[in-house]
Amino acid sequence: MSEITAALVKELRDATNVSMMECKRALVEAGGDMNQAARLLRERGAALAVKRAARAANQGLVAAAASADGRTVSLVEVNSETDFVARNAGFQAFVAAAARKALESDAPLAETFKPELAGKIAEIGENLVLRRNARFALRDSGKVASYVHLGGKVGVLVEVGCTRAETAANPEFQELVRDLTLHVAAARPQYLAPADVPADVASAEREIFARQVAGKPPQIVEKIVDGKMKKYYAEVCLVDQPFVKEPKQSITELLREKGKALGDTPVIRRFLRYQLGE
Repeated sequence: MSEITAALVKELRDATNVSMMECKRALVEAGGDMNQAARLLRERGAALAVKRAARAANQGLVAAAASADGRTVSLVEVNSETDFVARNAGFQAFVAAAARKALESDAPLAETFKPELAGKIAEIGENLVLRRNARFALRDSGKVASYVHLGGKVGVLVEVGCTRAETAANPEFQELVRDLTLHVAAARPQYLAPADVPADVASAEREIFARQVAGKPPQIVEKIVDGKMKKYYAEVCLVDQPFVKEPKQSITELLREKGKALGDTPVIRRFLRYQLGE
């Protein structure tokens, strides 16, 4: 067995970009054989993963998964360097497995799915990034749902609540939830309601609108700014947006209409939208 010197470890590190500790461990296992140690690192995916980490990964897929009882849904984004890999069946299976893993906890997949990622990087030979993941677990009566659009380019999670358990099983309620996922995918809301818009963001918008009408009497300025803010909220807030299937009707009006038909009060509790590379 060759002596594992600091110089030998550094030489392997320079060749693979893997940490000194991992390089030393590989050299020990390889009996000091540099080529064998490098091979061990490649087999583990570590060397390739680190070497390719700086390469851009803005292609890939967004995917969703649901638990057996339908009470928990997840959404993940996994990036690749090329669209060619994104269309690979093996990569797609990996993303589907990542979405199922995301059902288990809110922890970042980049940590909990790290060994699987390294293995897939070594297999495919291209940098992959477990960019983000989330899950919605149903809080009370209602339904959580997902929708993936454009072949994995856009993904949505929505939770809609109701006051009666039987409402959740009503086909009309389920259709409402489905329509809301489609709406979020198409309309790209940033917030649920005006109250959710950060104060500094709202204040900045008001200042912009006020400068647009500078020189008018203060009371007129205030009225115009209020009107512009209403239009702004209708663009960025889900409950104020025009429903994509019926633009003359807002989402709030849609919920009210469906509530009357259902004899309940459906409410959007939360939503999430991922767009690939965004």
